[in-house]
Amino acid sequence: MIVQNTLCDQCGTCIAVCPEDALMLNEHALIIDHDKCTECMLCVNICPVAALEKKQ
Repeated sequence: MIVQNTLCDQCGTCIAVCPEDALMLNEHALIIDHDKCTECMLCVNICPVAALEKKQ
């Protein structure tokens, strides 16, 4: 996954749906733990501001 932090409003919706607990917020950005992420796309599909996308 790729995060466009300039679009992310840090609402936490993606964190709530992640079954692998691969997402976390710090004070400036959304962080993805790529070792945990299975690219299930739940976060991408639920993000209200389209700040997440699948890596090409």
